[in-house]
Amino acid sequence: MKYTPTIGIECHVQLCTKTKLFSEVDNDARGKEPNSCVSPVDYALPGMLPRLNGEAVRLCILAGRAMNCEINAISRFDRKHYFYPDSPKGYQITQFYQPIIGAGFVELPSGTRVRINHAHLEGDAGKLTHFDTYSLVDFNRVDTPLIEIVSEPDIHSAHDAHDYAKELWRLMCHAGITYGDLYNGNMRFDVNVSIAPEGSDELGTRAEVKNLNSFRSVERAVEYEIKRQSKLLDAGEKVVQETRGWNDATGETTGQRSKEEAKDYRYMPEPDLPPLHLSNEFIETESKKLPMMPRDYREKFGGIIKEDILEILLDYPSLMIKLNEIDEKYITLVSNLFASVLLAEEKSAEYLNDLPTSKQLSDLAEMNDKKELSSTATKEVFLKMFDPQMKGKDAKAIAKELGVIQENDLGALEAIVDTVLKKPETQKAQEDFRNGEEKVIGFLVGQVMKESHGKANPSAVQEILRKKLS
Repeated sequence: MKYTPTIGIECHVQLCTKTKLFSEVDNDARGKEPNSCVSPVDYALPGMLPRLNGEAVRLCILAGRAMNCEINAISRFDRKHYFYPDSPKGYQITQFYQPIIGAGFVELPSGTRVRINHAHLEGDAGKLTHFDTYSLVDFNRVDTPLIEIVSEPDIHSAHDAHDYAKELWRLMCHAGITYGDLYNGNMRFDVNVSIAPEGSDELGTRAEVKNLNSFRSVERAVEYEIKRQSKLLDAGEKVVQETRGWNDATGETTGQRSKEEAKDYRYMPEPDLPPLHLSNEFIETESKKLPMMPRDYREKFGGIIKEDILEILLDYPSLMIKLNEIDEKYITLVSNLFASVLLAEEKSAEYLNDLPTSKQLSDLAEMNDKKELSSTATKEVFLKMFDPQMKGKDAKAIAKELGVIQENDLGALEAIVDTVLKKPETQKAQEDFRNGEEKVIGFLVGQVMKESHGKANPSAVQEILRKKLS
């Protein structure tokens, strides 16, 4: 039988606040010792009360606006009860009934829209590390502020699932609400997959694949689930509603536990936090702070930067911000330098934190435009801008120091050409050119470049040679 897949994705996004959601403790535990970023509030010691982080609320507004969502003026917190070693309270403080972010949508690069049901603010659980005969728990991540973004089941292919996860990541990074470090779990995806016979009005039984932390894993897990569920239905068996884990090495999902329903968590209003009331003025003020989003850059640069290059650069908000500061006539050159030169460097991640100024980049592009630098020299000067010893120097000063400025003085070039044409080793090439052998012009240009120590403008040299030889 042919089946139609239906996919919904829940995404947990760690907010990049300085402190945790309910306590004044360092929120960025990357590279830190286990259980070093904790407080009595995180341990849930008796008498310890949570205090809401206002910056997390502000970031929720930016996240919502990035996804074209409504922001709810009134929201409140609830307790979600479950007992597991990574949750010292025995419950999670979340928003089940009245979330802060309402309905909206994410538009994929293809133009497909995936509706957002809502997104709620909550504290994260700790991290368990399992060994052969025991497990260790790290509470550093407890009450790290998260927003959980819940999509509608609008996705119908593994490819679109990949694109949705990536576009969501881009939106959150450009909005500045998360570090976006997938390796360290700053964004994690839970993917719900079901299939139904083609043309059916009812959805099939879904399986949820938990804790995927890469776009490729999202795509592969969806592909695997579609095949697995199709085989079951083709064999006359039923798909069981359950939570499944993903093994990136084998490319397979495995069953973990039957899926709990909401009632199993015994949701109740959080008694230690009052409802959150946001004024319309506050919501509007914070909404205006949303920077340019991928959709804005696509609209602005769509006819200037090649689509494949633009899609690469959109993964790097700092590069897009810098491009937005460059004169439009230099955008193509600078975007190509970013995509083909900078990102190809081993130290590209380090370089992204300290980009040249927009004036340095514009001056470099102008020198290239005026034929003062060859394309090779332009790349050489560009990379030299990241050298700490060259910091603050303008493009011309760096080019002079490297000795790569092209000679454009026609009188000086003519003199060099004349010198080359008088040499015995060029006589045969000159005769061949006059007899119609065009390709020898390259040899003659090369001889002039050699005579000028690589500083002559090749296009100007070729023009002078053709004029003299004809």
